[in-house]
Amino acid sequence: MPDARTLIVPHADVERLLPMSACIDLMADALAATARGEALLPLRQVLRLRGGRDAFAVMPAVLGSAIGAKIITVFPGNDATPFDSHIGVVLYFDDTNGRLLAIIDASSVTAIRTAAVSGLATRLLALPNASDLAILGAGVQAMTHLEAMLAVRPITRVRIWSRGMPRCAAFARWAHRRFGLTVQVCETPESAVRGAQIVCTVTAAREPVLHGAWLSPGVHVNAVGASVATARELDTHAVVQSRLFVDRRESAMHEAGDFLIPRQEEAIDNTHILGEIGALLTGEVRGRQSDDDRTLFKSLGLAVEDVASARFIYERARAEQSGTWIELGGLRPADE
Repeated sequence: MPDARTLIVPHADVERLLPMSACIDLMADALAATARGEALLPLRQVLRLRGGRDAFAVMPAVLGSAIGAKIITVFPGNDATPFDSHIGVVLYFDDTNGRLLAIIDASSVTAIRTAAVSGLATRLLALPNASDLAILGAGVQAMTHLEAMLAVRPITRVRIWSRGMPRCAAFARWAHRRFGLTVQVCETPESAVRGAQIVCTVTAAREPVLHGAWLSPGVHVNAVGASVATARELDTHAVVQSRLFVDRRESAMHEAGDFLIPRQEEAIDNTHILGEIGALLTGEVRGRQSDDDRTLFKSLGLAVEDVASARFIYERARAEQSGTWIELGGLRPADE
């Protein structure tokens, strides 16, 4: 009898099966493959709920022989609740018979792979000796981004700001327990950012929380939190003065308010996007040109990142003979 079981991977197992350092390398492979044309990647389908702040999204992709989709809700207001802002599942399918191989918690996959892509961008664009990190936002993405930055640069100083100061204090305690780091909690985003060599914006803001006037020469910025055309975390000056790279040009043209709003203001045009991260990996475009360049990576998140993560998690769980397996069906009844 063929094996028709499906693997169920909860949050805790994802964190074990998808370590950050491995995920950064995995994202490099996935984005380079996408740049080479080895992926099918339509724009995600998003249904806006309750006036547009909340969303239900479907993100399908095929990456080589890996077939999958992430199905999630995005409720930014969950930052004030016990729930994650991104909740759902990643579905991973067999490319031979179309079997559903795995159902994987999407919150943890999203948290890890998003930070891993920022880590990859930082590895490619930040100054090699960058050690001073500022994080704007103190939620789940702040935690995974700290881990990603530590994986690619010799971070010795960390400052954090968020509108929720108690969350900043909780983040500082967590970072000290997890990494032995002393995190400075800042009262304003400017005081967090001034002098930083790496800045990660991981907020739910719809208006700028990061201003270009605060950014030092040589800084690298990962802009992560805003993912709709009408919201942004960076002001126009921050974008204009930066060498801008994206995860995918088509997605940025439709969804990245950090790019679209300055373009609407006619401060930049489409040529301001210098290239995709995948093209940096394949050598099609060049990244930092000098130590004084301000570089900016605008992250939106791609389904190929989820599918690559799902394949890695599934194969590792099978190799370890771990996880929960269930019978969902898919086999035709045996002939009488």
